[in-house]
Amino acid sequence: MFRSIFRLFPFVHAFRHHAGRAAVSRAGTVLRSTTCIAVASAALIACSPTYDWRTVTNDTQGYSIDLPAKPSNDERQIDIGGRPMKMAMQIAEADHTVFAVGTVTLPSDDPQMQRTALEFLRAGLARNLGATPNAHVTQIPLAAGGQVLGIEMTFSGKAGANQESRTMHARLVARGRHVYQAAIIGSKNPAPEQIDQFFQSFKLD
Repeated sequence: MFRSIFRLFPFVHAFRHHAGRAAVSRAGTVLRSTTCIAVASAALIACSPTYDWRTVTNDTQGYSIDLPAKPSNDERQIDIGGRPMKMAMQIAEADHTVFAVGTVTLPSDDPQMQRTALEFLRAGLARNLGATPNAHVTQIPLAAGGQVLGIEMTFSGKAGANQESRTMHARLVARGRHVYQAAIIGSKNPAPEQIDQFFQSFKLD
C-alpha cells in the first residue's frame, strides 16, 4: 500500500512510513518520552518530542534547512511525464507534525522539464488532500546570496483511507536539475514561529 501511495503522492508515503517507525522506536525508548501512549493510527503519534531544531545541510541535493528532530531518509523512483526520476526525502517529526524536504532529480535543467515536475508535485498535493490550495509566489533564498522564485501553498483537506483532516504548508521551487518540495503536514497547525523556522531556514545552493 505504501508503494502505491508514494507513486501517487510521495510526501504522504514518507509521512506515514516515518510516523510508523517513530512509534516503534519510542515504544522501546523510555528516556525519550515516558508519557507517550500507543495510538491505533498509522498516520500520527499521540505524543511527540519537543522541538529540537538543528541545521541539516544536504550537499548531494543542494540545500540546507532547519529540522525539529534528527531526520530519517527515504528515496523512491517516481514517474513524471512518462520519465522515471528519483525523489529523495529527509523527514523529521515533532509535536504531531511531520516536516519534510523532497528533492526530485531531473534528467536536465530544461525549463519545461522543471515546470512539468513542479506541476506534478503541486497536483499530487492537491489531489491527495482533495483541496485547492491557497497559493502565491514567494522568494526562496540562496546560500550565496540572492533569491529564486518559488510557490508557497497552504492546503486543508482529508487524506488516507480514514479521510482524516490534515493541514499542509508547502513550498515548491526549481533550481538547475532539482525540484524541491518543503512541506509541513499534521492534524493541526504548528505555532507560527515553528512554521517560520522551517521555511525561513530553507536555502538552496
